[in-house]
This record gives sequence, structure tokens and C-alpha cells, in this order.
Amino acid sequence: MSDAVLTERRGAIAVLTINRPKTLNALDVPTLGALDAAFAAVEADPSVRVIVFTGAGDKSFVAGGDIADMNKRQGLAHYVEFAEVIHRVFRRIETCDKPTIAAVNGWALGGGTELMLSIDVRFLADTARVGLPEIKLGLFPGAGGTQRILRQVPLCRAKELMFAGEHIDAATAVSIGLANRVVPKDKLMAETLAYAESVAEKSPLILKLMKRVLLAGAEMPLAAALQHEQAMASLVFDTKDAHEGCTAFVEKRKASFTGT
Repeated sequence: MSDAVLTERRGAIAVLTINRPKTLNALDVPTLGALDAAFAAVEADPSVRVIVFTGAGDKSFVAGGDIADMNKRQGLAHYVEFAEVIHRVFRRIETCDKPTIAAVNGWALGGGTELMLSIDVRFLADTARVGLPEIKLGLFPGAGGTQRILRQVPLCRAKELMFAGEHIDAATAVSIGLANRVVPKDKLMAETLAYAESVAEKSPLILKLMKRVLLAGAEMPLAAALQHEQAMASLVFDTKDAHEGCTAFVEKRKASFTGT
């Protein structure tokens, strides 16, 4: 098992740490393979209810790709050997039925921002910087960045970031809707895990169905999305967890969800 990605368990929470601090946790093909394998393991584990991503060290979440490596590539080789891999891994994370959270502890540039865009909820250390600086290298974002960002922030903001390739600070990222909250760096993991624990207490089955509604609905016309929501929201009344939640509310006690 590669040590490029470390897995730690905190009860029902799995923490995946990209562990290449000497390269500021830059993504290359072996690291993406390790991330895919580690993610697949926790995704398949029924005892894991929430998955947290962070970076090793105190400087970087993921600083991007390995630029020296990229400079050696030609188009077809890049498409087959790297682009297909990173798109597959990020899409797997994006479509996972379990809630995912990013604890962005430092630089999240290029591929780091693109990974963040694939994750459900994003907490940024107050020292974090995010951006899509590929234009400065004569490139443009190619790991889903051009498409995910325009679906998550206003188009003019997405263009502003990509055209100039400048970094933005954590507060700005939150203000434009690119992240959820700014946290003091020394409290980042504590606040992230506290939020993760609050999510892990909820029904994993209902979270799964809700994530599917959100993901599918974002790509549908409103009329179709509303019909999809109506059908799926009605379906949950066939689950034990829905009735447990309602019963617990009536009885003024905490619900105990089993995922059934």
C-alpha cells in the first residue's frame, strides 16, 4: 500500500491525507492511483459514513500537478496517461454516495482547487489560498476545473479567476461561493471533524438518496428536477430511518439511524 495517501479512522469518519509534503502534495499518476485506492476502500466500508480530505504538512492541501512532469508530455500521452486518470478519480469522489468534506490546510492550486470542486463541503484554513493558475503556464484547467467551477460560482467570477490565474484568499473564496467557511488554521481539523460528526449521526441511506437528487437535479431542467425530487422524497417514507426520525421528534429524543 502506497504511503502517498494516508487513511485514518475517527469513528464513522475516514480522513484521507495526501502525503507528499516535499512536493507540496502535488498530484502525479502514482499519487492519483493511491488516492483512488484509498478512497475506494473507505467508500466501500459500510462503517464509514463521512470522508474527509486534507493535505500533509502545514503549507499545502494540494499545490497542483507536477509541472516538470507535465512539461515532458505530448497531447495524446497526456490524455491517456494522466487526464483520463485524474478525471476518473475526481468524478468518483464527486459522485460518491457518502458526504465528503475538504479540510483545506494551505495552498490549493490548479489540481488542488479542482479536487476541492469535486468535494461536497469545503472548510478553508485562514491561511489557505486557492486558484486556477494554469493560464500562466500556457495551459488551462483540465481536471474538470473549467466545467465544475462555472456550475458552482457566477460565470463572471469563474472567468475572472481563470483568465488572470491569480490566487484568492480563503475569505474571498467563501464570499464568491467557492467554499463554505474560513477557520483559524489551528482549529481547522477540529471544526471539520465536529461538522463531520454531526453529519455522520444522520441516516446514511437518506444522505445517499439526497446526494443523488442534488447531483442529478443540477444537470436537469427545473421541471424534471422537481419531479425527480418528488419521487425520491416520497420513496424515503419506505425507510425505517424516516419513521425513526419522525418518532424521535414526537417523543422528544435523539434519533438512532441505522441506514435502513
